[in-house]
Amino acid sequence: MHYGHALEFGTFITPSHDPALGPVTRAQLSERFGFDLVSFQDHPYQPAFHDTWTLMTWVAAQTERIRIAPNVLNVPLRPAAVTARAAASLDLLSGGRFELALGAGGFWDAIEAMGGRRLTPGQAVDALSEAIDVIRGIWDVNDRGVLRLDGDYYSLDGAKRGPAPAHDIPLWIGALKPRMLRLIGRKGDGWLPSLAYLKPGDLARGNATIDEAALGAGRDPREIRRLVNIMGRFTPSNGGFLNGPSAQWVDELLPYVLDDGVGTFILASDDSGTMQRFAEEVAPALREAVDAELSSRGGASTSGARVRSTTALSKRREGIDYGSVPASLAASVIEPGDARFSRVRSTYMRGGSPGIVLPVRSTAEVVDAVAFARAHPSVPLAVRSGGHGISGRSTNDGGIVIDLSAMNAIEVTDAASRRVRLEPGARWMDVAAALGEHGWALSSGDYGGVGVGGLATAGGIGFLVREHGLTIDHLRAVEMVLADGSVVRASDEENAELFWAVRGAGANFGIVTSFEFEVDEVGDVGWAQLTFDASDTAGFLERWGALVEDAPRDLTSFVLVAPPRGGRGATAIVFAMVDSPDPEVIMDRLNPFVDLGPLIDQSVVLTSYAGVMANASDAAHDGQGEPTSRSGLLEHVDADFAGAAAELISGGAVHFFQIRAAGGAVGDVAPDATAYAHRSANFSVVAIGSSRERVDAAWDQLLDHFTGLYLSFDTDLRPERVTDAFPPATLARLRSLKAEIDPQNVFRDNFNVVERHPAR
Repeated sequence: MHYGHALEFGTFITPSHDPALGPVTRAQLSERFGFDLVSFQDHPYQPAFHDTWTLMTWVAAQTERIRIAPNVLNVPLRPAAVTARAAASLDLLSGGRFELALGAGGFWDAIEAMGGRRLTPGQAVDALSEAIDVIRGIWDVNDRGVLRLDGDYYSLDGAKRGPAPAHDIPLWIGALKPRMLRLIGRKGDGWLPSLAYLKPGDLARGNATIDEAALGAGRDPREIRRLVNIMGRFTPSNGGFLNGPSAQWVDELLPYVLDDGVGTFILASDDSGTMQRFAEEVAPALREAVDAELSSRGGASTSGARVRSTTALSKRREGIDYGSVPASLAASVIEPGDARFSRVRSTYMRGGSPGIVLPVRSTAEVVDAVAFARAHPSVPLAVRSGGHGISGRSTNDGGIVIDLSAMNAIEVTDAASRRVRLEPGARWMDVAAALGEHGWALSSGDYGGVGVGGLATAGGIGFLVREHGLTIDHLRAVEMVLADGSVVRASDEENAELFWAVRGAGANFGIVTSFEFEVDEVGDVGWAQLTFDASDTAGFLERWGALVEDAPRDLTSFVLVAPPRGGRGATAIVFAMVDSPDPEVIMDRLNPFVDLGPLIDQSVVLTSYAGVMANASDAAHDGQGEPTSRSGLLEHVDADFAGAAAELISGGAVHFFQIRAAGGAVGDVAPDATAYAHRSANFSVVAIGSSRERVDAAWDQLLDHFTGLYLSFDTDLRPERVTDAFPPATLARLRSLKAEIDPQNVFRDNFNVVERHPAR
């Protein structure tokens, strides 16, 4: 029978060490000829062979596309937990190109000589079964618990999980005997025998045994790929099985696909001519013949569809029609049972558990993703750009996430006018580096790992804000996908009302797929980090606020206050950027801050804006729990507010308290010019804690001091936060536009401006 797998082809290369690079060269030829896979036997006791792991690693570094696998890995000689981490590491380093084929081992005398253990056939099956559990357990980083296994061959008592591989590495098993075949049915992802060792009918009998065991374990037999190693010679005339012209090879291999379900043929040959002829004459002709025959039978083509494991399917969430994912997204979609899920489920601080993540790479794919979301009106929807998302709204529990991170282009469109085009998934550290090459900068928050999309639709309060304004003040146009799937351009001349709304409340109206900015000329800057004893917290904050407001606009400062702990008073770190390359100007601006309080440490450097923003890791976000962050916009840090803030900091409810300077150029823009309307606020305040009840209760005592809030830093879902975020006239205008372009409230899960959610 045909199992619906895409037909693939590989090579099986002898790992000879003489010449040392011979197997590597043949692997590179395999890639050049178009093979999907290159594989190597694993007999480490053979002195004529390379160590297979070392060879596969070197091949991965010397190739770009082809996948790599052992054929097969000798499990008794390699501890399962070590194998799991080695496989995950190679998969990550190769960009998801490693596959793992396992064997219970042969040549027992050689294995014993190298420290292995002689096993009976039954013991070999049990040992391999436990090894599979260990390997999969190590890879399953979505399980937050430690790994424990009390087996006869492997014992783990609290092993740490990870790393997760870059993709779902299949476990193929090389086996012939019924007990091992039943193990494949229960736990394997593929059966990999060599055709030379099979008698007529063995494939059919083996498939039947595997399928019966799979069904008995509640699995779909289609989860299990059928692979075979083959060998032969190209000759002018028929000289026996796979010993003849290319057409003969096609005719003889065709029944193995149609009748025995083989999805992968692996050519065992070190001859480059044989490899090339197979790739150019047999592989495409066999695909064509299979497609034609399946079409005549009314079946699928060899393009195949992804078959998810029963385990993965069991992790799907209710309310999502997984079968209706648009074809353009089907190959890249990430579900809770996938290896890649751990890298996209959470934000910087919040632990998420979405039901499906739709990575998109183009505006057209965003349109398709929005259509999928529109068809699920009762399922939460989040939009993720960089995944930082302190507000937590770029992930959810059981919902849809549209992931824009692959849309990360940075393009200069007009050097003369300093116009640049940024896609939403670009990170600000990468933007700063690209602009810095031209002597330009765009003020953009304080952390380089933040994505463009979230910040550039909310405001953008960064280290250049007092001189150059908010990030949104440099926005000149956007391309945007609306709730109905239409793609529009918005600027002061086109869809002006939408352009007004995007600058401060953009998440309510659609997904911006590209931003056009006019950036500033910025050279080297002064960058200071000053650490103070802030035991007199109220006095310190009041003095700092006054200095900031009195400072020339070329200085922007943030302050971070750590609560008292361990018998030590509060400490404060003052960050300050001076937009000047002149050391005298820099020191003139900074000198007043030195007297804020007892100085514990200091650092002042002349650097680039890009150098300051290069402060983020490339690691995937792995937030956990539900941290609470609260935000407020403030006119002045007066004595009353400073005293209240000091009580909040010392009260134990928050572990993070920051005030960012705004003011200056921010106030040059009229309040009604953008949806970010609180232009008179000189400061943005944020506090973060772990208990929502405690943080909210403490923060609510400060609300009378604020004139508004900054969307990106507030996790509070109470409806009154929307009225805090937008003045009445602004909110009324936003609601009117929302009713016009998103009447079904598709974009509802990020500071939704509708007065009340419609019944669902």
